Amino acid sequence: MDIKQTDVLIVIPVYNHGATLRQVVEETLTIHPVVLVVDDGSNDNGIDAIADLPARVVHHEGNKGKGQAILTAVGEARRLKKSHIITLDADAQHFPSDIPSFLVAIEAEPRAIIIGARRFTGPNVPGSSKFGRSFSNFWLRVQTGLRISDVQCGFRAYPVAIFDAIKTSERRFAFEIEVLVKAAWAGYPLMDMDIDVHYPTREERISHFRALKDNVEISLLNTRLTARSFLPLPHRQYTEDKNGKVSPIHPLKSLRMLLEKDRTPSALALAGALGMLLGTLPLIGLHSLLIVIILGYFRLSKITGLAVSQLCIPPFVPALCIEVGYYIRHGHFLTDISLQTLGYEALDRIWEWVLGSLVLGPVLGLGIGIIIYLMALVVKVRLNRNGSTVQAIRNHFR
Repeated sequence: MDIKQTDVLIVIPVYNHGATLRQVVEETLTIHPVVLVVDDGSNDNGIDAIADLPARVVHHEGNKGKGQAILTAVGEARRLKKSHIITLDADAQHFPSDIPSFLVAIEAEPRAIIIGARRFTGPNVPGSSKFGRSFSNFWLRVQTGLRISDVQCGFRAYPVAIFDAIKTSERRFAFEIEVLVKAAWAGYPLMDMDIDVHYPTREERISHFRALKDNVEISLLNTRLTARSFLPLPHRQYTEDKNGKVSPIHPLKSLRMLLEKDRTPSALALAGALGMLLGTLPLIGLHSLLIVIILGYFRLSKITGLAVSQLCIPPFVPALCIEVGYYIRHGHFLTDISLQTLGYEALDRIWEWVLGSLVLGPVLGLGIGIIIYLMALVVKVRLNRNGSTVQAIRNHFR
């Protein structure tokens, strides 16, 4: 896709930032000719400060939230036949001089969301911003397996096509987290690039982030997204044709993408091995949660790990672990299955389960990892062979 500067719309959502809005719009217009200001129900008359500037302005009747402002801008971008939008804040924390770097990144990866990674090297950086960034970065990695430096930064580039592939429920600050997670699930790359940021003193700073309400909304969103990532169901993948039309990927291509997305057969095997190892341990009620968090953090297939862990459902694997643990303690296997051994001596059996799982977990993990590796390798070879055959047929009839 050949992206021209005129294919990109610069978007500045604003809500009662009249003191800084003109400066931001003026600086942006010196760099890019097409600028859209979305007035999200401001009541400070600040929008009047840019009345003489050649920037497009769209008004919301009331304050609907930053997420809705971005969606309004997406609708305007579609009307203007733009392929991408770049959003930056109206409070002068972002530097419009970074826009050319975003344009270069869009040209290199037109399907990606490009997120600014703020350099927290200047003065007046709020401790809450540092904590919020680390918190959101961690949960995005759990939910998607992707490592991004600054999930909360609002200086971003979005392909407009993404909003044809995903549905969002959030309309305020949580929107910027939700759109990243769901875009990643839909198969769109996430990239980041370093940007500078300016934080004024506490007295000069204007923020509409509601510490209690917005943090609660973000926490509830992370709970929902993590629960969805917990489900062993694949996410539908999307792509665009040469005209930018979004459509689901063909099942065979989707399967190939899943293999590629999970890196290699060895990555799938490692996911299965960890799933078996964690499933073997006596972590009653915590197996699935730990598999989602650990495999998500290391960007491994949570679907594979969860599926394999189901092999460890009682009674077979726990009983085998108890037998091994009993043998370690007593030098012979447990053969007396009675109220005495399973009831009155239950704490002993739990201790033996722990001991046995420490031995059997790695062994079973290694075994299932080898099996998955061989199966995935066969599937990948066949897919590649079929792809080569189809390409050869196409070349023959050209």
